[in-house]
Amino acid sequence: MPRRNTVVLTVCLAAAFTTLVDQASLNTAIPALRESLGAGPATIQWIVAGYSLTFGLVMVPAGRLGDAHGRKWLFAGGIALFTAAAVVAGTASQPWVVAVARLVQGAGAGIVNPQVYGIIQDLFAGRERARALGAYATAAGIASVLGPLVGGAVLGAAGDEHGWRVVLLLTVPFGLLTVPMAMKFLPGGRPAGARRTTLDLPGLALLGTVTLCLLLPFVLPSRQGLPTAAWPAMAVVALLALAWWERRYARSGRTPVLMPELLGSRGFSLGTLTAMFQFGASLSTVLVLVLYLQDGLGWSPLAAASTTVFGAVGFAVAASQSWRLLSRFGRAGVVGALIGSAVSIAATIVVLHTVPEPAIGIALSATQFLSGFSGGLMMSPNQALTLAHSPAGAAGLAGAFLQVSQRISATLATAAVTGLMAAGQQVTAALAICLAMMTASAACAALDLRTPRAAPHLAVPA
Repeated sequence: MPRRNTVVLTVCLAAAFTTLVDQASLNTAIPALRESLGAGPATIQWIVAGYSLTFGLVMVPAGRLGDAHGRKWLFAGGIALFTAAAVVAGTASQPWVVAVARLVQGAGAGIVNPQVYGIIQDLFAGRERARALGAYATAAGIASVLGPLVGGAVLGAAGDEHGWRVVLLLTVPFGLLTVPMAMKFLPGGRPAGARRTTLDLPGLALLGTVTLCLLLPFVLPSRQGLPTAAWPAMAVVALLALAWWERRYARSGRTPVLMPELLGSRGFSLGTLTAMFQFGASLSTVLVLVLYLQDGLGWSPLAAASTTVFGAVGFAVAASQSWRLLSRFGRAGVVGALIGSAVSIAATIVVLHTVPEPAIGIALSATQFLSGFSGGLMMSPNQALTLAHSPAGAAGLAGAFLQVSQRISATLATAAVTGLMAAGQQVTAALAICLAMMTASAACAALDLRTPRAAPHLAVPA
């Protein structure tokens, strides 16, 4: 790997760490934040799920802009926006200010992420691309390990009243370092193979409307806004309008935001569905356990984090070697890893119903390690196999669609399980949702076994 590419990858990994350590540590701080600011269930849902809402809304236009005009300044600007919003959230005196700041942070992270995937697609190929994606997943695993531990330790040392503020400010030093690194080392100019294209603003607006109609019912307070049944109806109308507009836009010779080559690919569509269900299930499982251990069993934030952190350790260990799984087994290895993830959630439900409380921490540590290890094995191989189907000049857009599907899933799943937990610690029902989503992920990956391999160059020597 050329030295400059190594430096660029390091900057991308720093961005991954900056955005993901924040999310990992926040789960631990939610009960303290709720008590300190007197936040109600609806506000907590906005704080937890709103991040994914704006993340998903900005990713597609950000990916389109990066593909057409270059990724460097979008990357640096996204990290700067994320960091500034972290300062606002950490110094807020009202819960609604934290919720708004989290929405802005989600937008900043949504700007950055498609640039990361686009840069990896632009600069790396074959074995090096698989390894780069594996390194990115490993950075995410390390952030997941450190986030709950550091968050729990900070809350233990600083107390609930001020500890949650420190947790929200943890990412500021990383952001301040990453922005100048991005400005100095990331390649400027338009990516190689970039298409001359317009933004397709009507298409983007309609796609954003569909996304909002799907997500808002889960984050709006009850009895506010439109009747529940109106949202899916509006989503269908907006989707039909989007399909009509995109066909008209394509007939004019321009490139629609819903690229036919991308969405018409069986491998890309099934790989995206696989990632979507898996991401929402994994994120929600951890959230359910953190809330249950703290609110249901009365554990301290650090004790709850020490249990779930074993999953992050397993993820980091597996992700660093997951490219070997891709080389040897391809999509079949992804299916096997997802079955392991589903088994881990089922085992967690059994543990919560059968293991006495003194031993529950050890048992949950084992199920979480299996969950994290399985997730680490499948994530970057699935990404590599899925993004291999993206057409030339659309790497950022392909990465954006992959990520936006995950964020929609995360928003729906975390809002659903947070509501169940707030309604009376319905931990079994919440975990059953996670299990159903993970099973759906494995089924989508299994359906993709018949798809012809789009990129033989991804094969890696064992």
